[in-house]
Amino acid sequence: MEKRKVEDFDINGEITIDELTSQYYNAGGFVAKKVGIAVKILEQMIDKDCINFLSFPACIISTGTRGLIKEAIKKEYFDVIITTCGTLDHDLARVWEDYFHGSFSADDRELHSQGVNRLGNIFIPNSSYGEVLEKNMQPILDEIVESCGPELGPREIIYEFGKRIDDEDSILYWAAKKDVPIYVPGITDGAFGSQLWMYWQNDKDFSLDMMKDQQELSDIVFPADETGALMIGGGISKHHTIWWNQYRGGLDHAVYITTAVEYDGSLSGARVREAVSWGKVREKADYVTVEGDATVLLPLILGKFL
Repeated sequence: MEKRKVEDFDINGEITIDELTSQYYNAGGFVAKKVGIAVKILEQMIDKDCINFLSFPACIISTGTRGLIKEAIKKEYFDVIITTCGTLDHDLARVWEDYFHGSFSADDRELHSQGVNRLGNIFIPNSSYGEVLEKNMQPILDEIVESCGPELGPREIIYEFGKRIDDEDSILYWAAKKDVPIYVPGITDGAFGSQLWMYWQNDKDFSLDMMKDQQELSDIVFPADETGALMIGGGISKHHTIWWNQYRGGLDHAVYITTAVEYDGSLSGARVREAVSWGKVREKADYVTVEGDATVLLPLILGKFL
């Protein structure tokens, strides 16, 4: 049995995020203690010569959490990003237009009649989403195809968009500037992917080479001496991260944040320990599953480093 004394939080009006999260390990109970463990694992990942993965779903990019992800990329804490198509949608849309605060209890029929989409308690007008993406993406795709050719991997297209975005609040901007690859295995499942399809309607020479991305991930994973991952939410972004790491015997470090339940057998609800049975996380890895809303937890967990 671990005999480590439970301490009390010592908080005053001048405490920093760093000082607060440092107390979570010894003073925190329940999920708070897991936050403390997560911070310690991330410290190991960042301080070592470790290939660090960051995976997350699109929904949080509609919120201010986008700024935390952007800063983590800017400071080069992560080497590989795996996410969903909606991340590209929201990041680019917010370069050109604004999203707005709303309510979970809003009348969705009324919102639809007004041309407003609700993402939880975030309101996204059509003019801030599909319309602005179509208006701006097609000319950029023309530039990319003209300079790079019609056959590209998804990661290459995302990188080329990032090079052409002049907005320091953008995730794509900083990923391109810091040469951090963004992989989106479900590239067609969103507005960005639909714009690629629409472009193909007028230029049948244009094509996506999905295998390019897979080869790049292979080239990253197989030679890696050590890998770690901060995985936010589940679904395809989480699975692609642990799927590729199984080929090297699993992740050495893993922090997972989720609101999903475990009992339904979903990947999103699966705790990290389940991935050990698949060889996607090593038996001797240090890992933790932190239950809770990432928009609440990430300012604490990442705030220490930013």
